[in-house]
Amino acid sequence: MEFDYTITTEKDFDSAVSAVQEEIAKAGFRVLYIHDVQKTLDEKGFKIGPMKIIEFCNAKSAYTVLQADSKIGLCLPCKILLYTKDGQTTISGMRPIVLPQFFPEAQLGTLPEEIDNLIKVVIDNSK
Repeated sequence: MEFDYTITTEKDFDSAVSAVQEEIAKAGFRVLYIHDVQKTLDEKGFKIGPMKIIEFCNAKSAYTVLQADSKIGLCLPCKILLYTKDGQTTISGMRPIVLPQFFPEAQLGTLPEEIDNLIKVVIDNSK
């Protein structure tokens, strides 16, 4: 089982970031924060290409998994990473279907698969 779901896109970086934000909203999630990793590292004297981490959440889903095991909060909120490398824009998301491996006692039902599918749709539709 893959930890991530990753694709490349022909879109430029900023267009891909905007597309991901739009698709997150369409999927019923809310963007909580966008980390501009490039800017943060640049302020410390480290140079990297464009990179942003979009944190997003669905309150009902978060509540459900936190009720199953509070330590799942270590994996929240969901994140999508966008970056460029060798002129190519990449969109990558962590797959919630890995949660049962880390929290085997939590009774999560089909929720990890449901959220995993939604994240894949967000990424695919952002392409």
